[in-house]
Amino acid sequence: MTYVIHGATGAQGAPVVAALAAAGQSVTALTRNADVVVAGAQRVVAADYGSTAELTEAYGGADGVFVHLPVVSEEDRRDYARNIVAAVRAARPARVVFSAGGAPIDPETSGAAAALAGGLAETGVPHAVITPTLFLENLLMPYVLDTVRERGALPYPIRAGFPVSWASHLDIADAVVALFDRPDITGVVSVGQYPAITGPDLAEAFGAHFGKDVVFEQITPEQFRSSVAPLIGEGPAADVAGAYAAMSALPDRSITPENSAQKLLGITPRTTGQWLTDMGL
Repeated sequence: MTYVIHGATGAQGAPVVAALAAAGQSVTALTRNADVVVAGAQRVVAADYGSTAELTEAYGGADGVFVHLPVVSEEDRRDYARNIVAAVRAARPARVVFSAGGAPIDPETSGAAAALAGGLAETGVPHAVITPTLFLENLLMPYVLDTVRERGALPYPIRAGFPVSWASHLDIADAVVALFDRPDITGVVSVGQYPAITGPDLAEAFGAHFGKDVVFEQITPEQFRSSVAPLIGEGPAADVAGAYAAMSALPDRSITPENSAQKLLGITPRTTGQWLTDMGL
């Protein structure tokens, strides 16, 4: 079995490569630079999201392809979604697993993730769509983690009582490997903690892990935008802030048990404390 992994050196792709390698599978790592060394990968291929031809060649003969959209402008993400769909339609890999990365896949949103999910369905290629809500790795950003360490506060742009089914990139990797092994499972698979937890629950877990009192601190989407812009750029940061502003109108970001990884795959995502330990913090 050969699996093609997008962003093999990135936040979502690297754990998938590691998990597949640990399972003894053959991995082709897609990166921007073919000269990079990717631990666990048998092949490294340079393939640009902007090139349908390169993607088509990379997907050819694959038993599975893991795709996700990078954190760039939404306009670029829409272009990349179209190219991925065209390449899947042309190359016909045996299976595709797409992580929406927390972006909505409802067609009414007209977003890139929705376009990619809908486009994959139209290709007729067997596929599954992983729908996490928020990533625990967001809490590793310097603005957040440094504040926890320096003054015992965990800042984040959600209401204190807003329940979220947090997931980690490690949980996504577990789900991807399981879905590659379970072609009978198609459609949407939600990955995240259930029951969902609140900001103070997060703070309590951080406090227990670091052995100190930690309180949750609600910040505005604009404050969050200014903190992440130096890391991801002004355009993507504005898109992220807009997503959190829209989220503020929702009652929660909880998964439902019916299509959860817990039910469909028998996988229970890590608790916040388990994740902190696994990350070696």
